[in-house]
Amino acid sequence: MWTKENIPDQSGKISIVTGANTGIGFETALALSQAGATVIIAGRDSGRVNEAVYKINNLGGKISGEILDLVSIDAVKRFSEEIKNKYDRLDLLINNAGVMIPPAGTTADGYELQFGINFLGHFALTGHLYPLLNITPGARVVTVSSGAHRFVDGVDLENVRLQKGYDAYREYAVSKLANLQFVIELQKRLSQMGSDLLSVGAHPGVTETELSRHMPQADYKAAVERFSHLMPAWQGALPSLYAAVSPDVKGGGYYGPDGEGELHGYPAPAKITEAVADEKLGKELWNFAENATGLRYPM
Repeated sequence: MWTKENIPDQSGKISIVTGANTGIGFETALALSQAGATVIIAGRDSGRVNEAVYKINNLGGKISGEILDLVSIDAVKRFSEEIKNKYDRLDLLINNAGVMIPPAGTTADGYELQFGINFLGHFALTGHLYPLLNITPGARVVTVSSGAHRFVDGVDLENVRLQKGYDAYREYAVSKLANLQFVIELQKRLSQMGSDLLSVGAHPGVTETELSRHMPQADYKAAVERFSHLMPAWQGALPSLYAAVSPDVKGGGYYGPDGEGELHGYPAPAKITEAVADEKLGKELWNFAENATGLRYPM
């Protein structure tokens, strides 16, 4: 059973965790900082970021906060430039932030909110920070997905601007499938370059966090009854932490809870669908994301 007690010493390492002011992101940042890392919490609400920084520092961590609004590709670029000006290494980028089944809406760039924030924003963030990651020995990019990726068999690139209407649960599943296709495609390109930078995926199982705040009460009650219980945030954070620091992790790997249905438990390899493993779909999504963000990874 792998827990945060298994995290190796992180002294001297620099980590960024997006959306770490609450939930599994907060627990991820807390555990890494308590293991000695310098952790940057990246979030869009300055008040909540500052509150999380205060809490973690009082718990013995070493945390700073930066404002990052994944709803805007330009804002992602500005954040990344600030990071590159402040730091000369980046050991961990944990793409954790996300939204789940919000009311229909679009990003500053016109993309459906869940696709735009959960996937495109993190695609751009990783790309802009890639030069810093790539010069840091043993660096990793961990992208958080969800078991919900199994509910769709592809990303309909002709509906990422709400051209065909909005289904909140479907769009969430699409964004999480896109995250995993990104994990696989990025690792393929890194491997072809001979880079030791790793791209890894993780999911938290069913966890009690604020991510479910948009869920109708009846749906939330049904989910609790169906899954019998929701794990606390610290336990849901373990797969992300495992993906970030375990020496047993493989590039392109995907990790989640080891219990039945990957709903509860402790970190272990998780299953992916055929759509995730489809190289053609992964390449199509990558090309789309490059055009959407105006960003070309230097690889």
